[in-house]
Amino acid sequence: MRASLKSIALCSYRLAMVVLIVWLIREHYLWLRVDAGAPINVEEVAAFLPQTHDLELDAAGWLGVHALDTEGRRIGYAVRTMPMCKILGYSGFTDTLVVLDTSLKVVGAKIRSTEDNKTHVEDIIYDRQFLRTWNGLTWDEVAAMDIEQANIEGVSGATETSLAIAESITQRLRLGSAQIVPPLPMRVNWNDAGIGVVALAAMLMAFSHLHGRRWLRRAFQAVVVAYVGFITGDLISQSLLAGWARSGVPWRTASGMVLLVAAALVVPWATRKPLYCQHLCPYGAVQEWFGRLLPQRMRLHLPHSLAAGLRWLPPMLLALVIIVIMVVLPFDLTKIEPFDSFVISAAGQGTIIVALIGLVASLFVPMAYCHYGCPTGALLEFVRPHGPSDRFGRRDVAAALLVLLAALLHWKYAAIYSWIVGP
Repeated sequence: MRASLKSIALCSYRLAMVVLIVWLIREHYLWLRVDAGAPINVEEVAAFLPQTHDLELDAAGWLGVHALDTEGRRIGYAVRTMPMCKILGYSGFTDTLVVLDTSLKVVGAKIRSTEDNKTHVEDIIYDRQFLRTWNGLTWDEVAAMDIEQANIEGVSGATETSLAIAESITQRLRLGSAQIVPPLPMRVNWNDAGIGVVALAAMLMAFSHLHGRRWLRRAFQAVVVAYVGFITGDLISQSLLAGWARSGVPWRTASGMVLLVAAALVVPWATRKPLYCQHLCPYGAVQEWFGRLLPQRMRLHLPHSLAAGLRWLPPMLLALVIIVIMVVLPFDLTKIEPFDSFVISAAGQGTIIVALIGLVASLFVPMAYCHYGCPTGALLEFVRPHGPSDRFGRRDVAAALLVLLAALLHWKYAAIYSWIVGP
């Protein structure tokens, strides 16, 4: 009985550490949006209305700004989608500027800032047509627009992000035109359904004797690599989890991915089964394949002291993630993990380097990246109990230190910002 209570207390502690970090990140970004906002400036509006000399706040109207020329005459109007419209893209919110002329026809739209996947947003910016979709339409025409009926297609490779931007623009103008805004419907696509099927199949593999059939396991790994890795590119990563912690979970727009992340966290915590790392991670499967390429005699056995030291790398990377998020550093978190390398058209140099290093290492040390380099794997392993022998250890101390780091950065950042900008 005592051992059972101890195990429950330890599992509850670990879950609480994760929840606390997510809560601190969420509170931090709520503060950034409300108290440390980014008001529209003259230069942004002048890019579409060159005669703009000053801006006049329209606090009593549509909560935008009037564009004024050198003589103080109104020559246009501008609104931003944030913070009024919080529609999640792939992994975060995007603030978009919409500028209109005196007849309230759209003359241009521009992405101001984003918490979403940087590569996806760059694809949208470089697309010549998407942000011009609303040009020439009146305020009321945009407000009345139905994204599906208008046949607005997302940018290839950034579908969820671009459709979220489109919905934000239409909803923002709908709010301004005082129309009743109905709740947006669930958006389920074939990728969501496919990810859900793969996740359910992985659970079947994990909780049945099928896992012991080598040929079936190899075939399922091939499906995971091909479909989850190369076709959908929907892998759990620090970039994705950080975006959700900042902005919320996209239940409506990415239901398949939400199911995958929920299964990856809840199943290990409740059953001790490492579902995602063993069955659903494409990079883990490829590492396993690489580990069988060389004969046993060529494998390296790391000294205990070196292996113990390397195991601190994932917690250190998690600390880096927290620092990047809380201080809002211009650093792309996809670079610290290899997972975006499956999306070849979007993979950055840093991501590819990490992927190649991990695969080369796995030739000599089986599953090297999983054991010694993966912050996402470390997070999923942290919440997984290990039975009666499980006890409070260094990973639990590391988790407490990460919570303390997030709390200090939140409070110190707010204090420093308040000191700079004043009351």
